[in-house]
Amino acid sequence: LFGKDINLILVLSNLSADHKTVKVDMSASTILYTRRTVAEILKATTSVDLGSKQGKHIRIKIPYSYYGKYLTTDKRIQVTALCEVMHMNGAKLLVEKTIILEDTNIIIKIPRRVVVNKAATLEISYANPLPEPVDRCVLLVTLMNQQVKIRLARLAPRERSKIYFEFTPRRPGPLQLQVDFSCDKFSHVKGFVTIAVAPA
Repeated sequence: LFGKDINLILVLSNLSADHKTVKVDMSASTILYTRRTVAEILKATTSVDLGSKQGKHIRIKIPYSYYGKYLTTDKRIQVTALCEVMHMNGAKLLVEKTIILEDTNIIIKIPRRVVVNKAATLEISYANPLPEPVDRCVLLVTLMNQQVKIRLARLAPRERSKIYFEFTPRRPGPLQLQVDFSCDKFSHVKGFVTIAVAPA
């Protein structure tokens, strides 16, 4: 999840009867959806001895403090591990994983029944998933082809807050609601919901 430390495990297995030493070069970078690198956030090298038919785990931790300020709105991190078997013609294996960090920041609660020409109230809950406070918080609500910009108070670390938003639908049928939350540390955290509007 966005705002949390990332924990990964690389599993190495020696399928042969011979003892092997494997050198592992690990790196992690924030990337765009096009896979273009934005910033390298982790680089480490380790060596692992594997006995006959033995497997070992290498734990990789990427703290939020490493990636937070380099993450783009794509919220993607690419992790690579180049594994090289020593003293055996230098056999190499490249392992890659792209991590897309999920948002659970926006929660929209709609009334059980929404009726044409009757005022309805939505509850929009938003959160700061980071271990640090955020400022300049703005909520952009798009509904019925109109946008409403709401300026919000700063949020403490890991704080969740909510607002109530009233609207009056003018016609029956499905209605799309989009909420976009931004602040000084991250932007464009989105929430969507389809509201079924009943006839009067």
